[in-house]
Amino acid sequence: MAKAKDKDKHAGGTIALNKRARHEYHIDQRFEAGLELQGWEVKSLRAGRINFGDSYAIVLKGEIFLVGTSIPPLISASTHVVANDRRTRKLLLHRAEIDTLVGAVERKGYTLIPMALYWKGNKVKVEIGLAKGKQDHDKRDAEKDRDWQREKQRTMRAHNRAA
Repeated sequence: MAKAKDKDKHAGGTIALNKRARHEYHIDQRFEAGLELQGWEVKSLRAGRINFGDSYAIVLKGEIFLVGTSIPPLISASTHVVANDRRTRKLLLHRAEIDTLVGAVERKGYTLIPMALYWKGNKVKVEIGLAKGKQDHDKRDAEKDRDWQREKQRTMRAHNRAA
């Protein structure tokens, strides 16, 4: 009788979300990219240790890199490695996607912002958003719309309960 394999509890799950990105930027398009990681970084991600609120992606020599992401090492996992938790990590995309992103960044003035980090199978994926920065009045308008939608839902619920 064969043993049933234990499924990894992290498989398919979200590691981290960049909630600030939706507030600060207009997201026009999203891309899924692989992330080139070292072994100790994967162990830290499994433990949920990541901070990428201030990170962004840049284009260097026709490749795209993730800058500013902090993955602090675990004490037990990185005893034999000199760990740089804020190193620049390469994003893995198809050439056509890279060309699209390079064109948008260099010609149209877009920014590449990481939106989410998640497991897909046993691989770590990053959702990259092609974004333009919001101005202060845009942020206020978005906040007013959110408040109005919330108030409208409350009113509808109260009305439905009374009926």
